[in-house]
Parts: sequence; structure tokens; C-alpha cells
Amino acid sequence: MRAKSARAAVQITQRLCRPRYGPFALHTARDGPMPEADGREEIAVTNPANGELLSTIISASEEDVQSAVYSAHEAYKAGAWSRAPASQRAAVLSNLARELEERVPDLARVETAQTGRAIREMRAQLGRLPEWLDYYAAVLRTHNAYVAPTQGQLLNYVQRVPLGVVAQITPFNHPLLIAVKKIAPALAAGNSVIVKPSELAPISVLEFAEMAAAAGVPPGVLQVLPGYGRTVGKMLVSDPAVRKVDITAGTDTGRAIGRIVGANLAHYTAELGGKAPVVVFGDADVAGAVNGAAFACFVASGQTCVSGTRLLVQDAVYDEFMDGFLRKVGSITRRIGDPANPKSAMGTVISLRQLERIEGMVQRGVGTVLAGGRRMTGPSPLDGYDLSQGAFFPPTVIADVPTEDDLWREEIFGPVVVVKRFSTEQEGIDLANGCKYGLGAGLWTQDLSRAHRVSAQIEAGLVWVNTHHRNDPSSPWGGMKESGIGRENGLEAYEAYTQSKSTIVNVATAEETRKVQDWFAEEDEEKRYG
Repeated sequence: MRAKSARAAVQITQRLCRPRYGPFALHTARDGPMPEADGREEIAVTNPANGELLSTIISASEEDVQSAVYSAHEAYKAGAWSRAPASQRAAVLSNLARELEERVPDLARVETAQTGRAIREMRAQLGRLPEWLDYYAAVLRTHNAYVAPTQGQLLNYVQRVPLGVVAQITPFNHPLLIAVKKIAPALAAGNSVIVKPSELAPISVLEFAEMAAAAGVPPGVLQVLPGYGRTVGKMLVSDPAVRKVDITAGTDTGRAIGRIVGANLAHYTAELGGKAPVVVFGDADVAGAVNGAAFACFVASGQTCVSGTRLLVQDAVYDEFMDGFLRKVGSITRRIGDPANPKSAMGTVISLRQLERIEGMVQRGVGTVLAGGRRMTGPSPLDGYDLSQGAFFPPTVIADVPTEDDLWREEIFGPVVVVKRFSTEQEGIDLANGCKYGLGAGLWTQDLSRAHRVSAQIEAGLVWVNTHHRNDPSSPWGGMKESGIGRENGLEAYEAYTQSKSTIVNVATAEETRKVQDWFAEEDEEKRYG
């Protein structure tokens, strides 16, 4: 019975996505829904929960990249989108939001299939994506230019204008969420957008591009070039016609791309690595902190840049907290099954290669493994799903890890958390800040004064108090230290996809103008310079 159910799930997934996809670009439109490789590299996208082939992706070639950038630039210059009234762009984004709402159930199943994440996560996550499109549509309807208080008889109005061609590189962990977070403000601002999605999970982004075209985004304004970062991504960000690059990636990749972008004097936004602390103070509501910390550490199988990977617990509640936390970990572990099962608590990591990396880091003999630590195999207690066929790694808790070790210092990108106790408030702050990353952090306390006081001292772009990983299109998202440059979300993201343009109009009479602006007049009279 279980085998029959698994086969049915695979068949459903295959109906939701095509067996082949190619680059979604203006010059490939004639290729149709079943493109041929024509000498280009092919990439197999597989389900990390069972190894099944989902689709074959044709990687963009060098010629594809050049053609896409050219057509994006031509579309920008033509002005059908870049110079369209703000109200028109807003209407298209609103239409796209409604189309996306209709497609959420199907796209959630595609996301689960290509990432291995639990379907309950993907339904909840994708259900919110139309909010980003609606938010930036509202920004377009309400955002105002302004008049600068320039001296003299001058009218100086300042507008935000688009940058031109922008490139975005998106990751595997939240394929469509992160793509939409970047695409929405970029399109709202009037740019031509080219996305290079992760080669591990490009299907939903390619599907979204088709939806955008159907909703009214003009040809050439949104294109998607699948392929590897080392080839397609590098070619794309290296093109001098690209005026902004926006990436979500590891810190090393961010540095490498930053050097390329800087050489082209282009704009740059980079959301990079993280090693988020979750600090539980002695006055915290322990039951709430246990639930919140479990979510912080293990949602998305720990594959988020704000995942709670360093759990710091004050002495007064350490034993009580750890007892509840380990019981919660055991409950999650027992409820890991088929990611397509709505009752499954957690899915896989992205690949067997990543699983082996995680297991290798955990099994070095550093610290004390309190839970998990090894690949899951055999039938699931939840639904009998054969965990041996996928990249299933359990929630893992490790104590007694030195702060100099990689488990404490480096991003693992899996469901692994290190635990440390602390005594004083300042010690907790110092441990939280004792890291090269500064993207997200969580605090648990019922002391209002402490919540504000400690939040102000935490070196992170995002600090959650008595919650974690809350996200909203209006709330800026980005990191400090080695966690990146710039911000996603909010007006900051919109303005980062634009540049200011000042228009200064002399409103003096012709007679006054002749007198004031004749700098080289023969009579010796003081003139204004500038």
C-alpha cells in the first residue's frame, strides 16, 4: 500500500512540472515547452527524499546569457515597462499576485518535490508570497517624489528612476520565496530582471516567470537562466550592462561576486551566511522558549541563513529548558516521514552530498551529541516511508562545543544546533556576538527592559524577541558583519533598485536670468556659483 502511495505521489509531481525546461528568455520563446539541448549542458533535478528524477533542465549557454542581457537592455530602453506609469506596473503586480494565489497548492508540491522540505512548510510559506507582490504594488501607488529645498528661484524635484538590467542569484533553500522577495521590488522599480536560480531547485522560478508573462510583464523584462553558478552565474554578473546584482549565497561566494560587481561599478546587495544565536534568559517562559527554539533550529531542516544554530541558555532554566527541548526534538524525529505527508514534521536536506558534509562535521568527536547525529534509515515511525532512500538527517543537538570549533563558528546549513549555558546577561550577550556573522538572533525573556536593552547590543540585522524567523514584505531583511550588504524587503529594497534623479528648473523671469546667470559679465557684480 505504501509503495503504491509513493508511486502516486511521483506521478502527481510529474503532472505538476514538465519533464524538460530550458532558459526562459526572449530569444528562447520559440523553443516551446519541450526545448532541445542543442549542445547545451543538461541538469537533472531530483527529489532529495527518494532520488526520483523530476525534470531535466537545459542550462543556459554563454550565448544565452549574452542574448538575455542584450534583450533585457533593449526592453529597458524601449520603455514599455521602465517608463510605464507606476499605476500600470502596480496593476500588473496585483494581477500576478492573484495568479500566484491560485497556483500556491500546486507550486507548494513542486517545492516539496525539488527541495525535500515538508509540504506543511511549503504551503505555509508560499501562501504568503502574494503579499510581496501586493506590497510593492502598493508602494508604486503611494510612493512620492519630493521637492528639494534648493536656494534661489529654482524648482528642484527628485525622482526615483530604475537602474536598468539587474541580475539576481537565488538559492535552493527557499526557491520561490527568495526569488519573489527580489523580483517584486526590482520589477516595481521598472528594471529588466534576469534571475539565475539554484541548479538544485529551479522549477518553481521558471514556472513563476511564465506566470509573470501571462500577467502582463512585457517580453524581455523578466528572464530566467538556469545553470551552475560557476558558469552561468559568473557570466551574468560579469556583464558590464548589468547595473545591479542581488544574491543570496554563502559568504565566500558573496566576496567573489562582490569583486566582479565592484569592478563594473554596479550596485550590489548580498544576503550571505549566518550563525544565529537563540538566547534564553532565566526569566523566559520555558514552554514558549522550547517551542520557539525548536522552530528556529529545525524549520526547513535547518537550511536557512537565520536558523538558530547556537542555543544559549541561562543557568537558572538550563535543566528545565533542555529537558523540554530534547523531548521536543524526539517528537520531531519520530514524525519525520514522506515530505509530501502533511503530518510529516520535517523534511530532508537538499542532497546526499550535503547530508554527508553535515554528518562529517558532527561525527568528528567534538562535543557531546545529545540527540541525532547520524543519517536516518529504515521505515519512518510516522508513515512507514523508507528514509534510507533520501537525504534525511535528524534534529541534532550537541553540547560542550568549544567556541573555537567549526561547529560553533561556521554555517552548517542543516538541522544541527550547539548548546551552551551562561550565567550573566553580559556573558550571554558576549557569546551571542562572538561570531563573524550577524544576520539574525532570537531572545527569550519576559523582562521588557531586558528585551530592549539586550536587543540593542546584539550585532545582527534582525533581532526577534520571544519569536523567531518572522518575515514581512515591509520589514527590512539583511545582515551585519560577514552576513552581507544591503537589505531585502521594505522601502529600502525598492529604493536599492532605483537611483535618484534631480531635475533643477530655473523659474526666474528671463530678465532675472540674464542678469543672475551672466557669470562672465563685464561689470564687477557678485554672482552665485553653484
